[in-house]
Amino acid sequence: MNTNGNTYTVIYSTVLVVLVAAILSFVSMSLQDKQNKNVKMETISKVLTAAAESDPSVTVDETSNVMQMYADMVTSAFFVDGSGKEVESMELGKDDLNRIEVPTTADLKKQNDLLKKIDGGEKDLLGQLRLPVFIFDVNGEEIRVIPCYGAGLWGPIWGYLAVADDGKTIKGAIFDHKGETPGLGAKIAEPAFYDEFIGKAFSDADTKFAVVKGGNPDDLNTVDAISGATITSQALGRGINLWVKYYEPYLKTVAAAKTEKDLQQAAAPAMEETAGEATINEEE
Repeated sequence: MNTNGNTYTVIYSTVLVVLVAAILSFVSMSLQDKQNKNVKMETISKVLTAAAESDPSVTVDETSNVMQMYADMVTSAFFVDGSGKEVESMELGKDDLNRIEVPTTADLKKQNDLLKKIDGGEKDLLGQLRLPVFIFDVNGEEIRVIPCYGAGLWGPIWGYLAVADDGKTIKGAIFDHKGETPGLGAKIAEPAFYDEFIGKAFSDADTKFAVVKGGNPDDLNTVDAISGATITSQALGRGINLWVKYYEPYLKTVAAAKTEKDLQQAAAPAMEETAGEATINEEE
């Protein structure tokens, strides 16, 4: 074959392209399990960190075995639909850490797409929602972690909020992003920003939560935006607000259960006293 001819060039180029594609495909497939494990560990680390922020004595860092910590501290993990009803459980990994199930950011994006359609008027999609809920025992305190997701300035932004058993108070938070500007929007992933969420709360009004420029520190339902990164900050606020809006039916059931429990605990001493008086009267 004439190596200087067009036919040789076409055949050579085709073989080379097919060979490179085959090699890349093989490498990608061989690394898939490792990539999936890394994504899972990153998600678990974020969820666990949000929960741990509720208690200063609990630390999650690069030395932590996050999968074991998760399995030890998580008590329940499941999905709820738009009515707040639990529809599916996640594997907790109590007996096998490799079996831990957590939704990835790709899963959060799918839910976010649904939320936007529902918020745009397609209410028939409410039953298709699968919103993740993680419940942890943090030194005796029950903490729920819920995610949020949205579009930042240059790409997706997401995070996790730890919520007290009143269904409103934020006990911890952590956020991340794909491509926000270093030193500006990227600061949403820094403790100096997300620590400001601790002690804040979701509102009963239409706007559940917001990140606003010049936010008042005394306003429980807002956090001050990052200086020079107003667009990313407000986008995060919109994402939180949208997700909390559709978690509200579930969070209301949590709050109702908390109220009922408090009432029972308050009534317990009186009931014990009445029972004691009844016993004395019977003895007399």
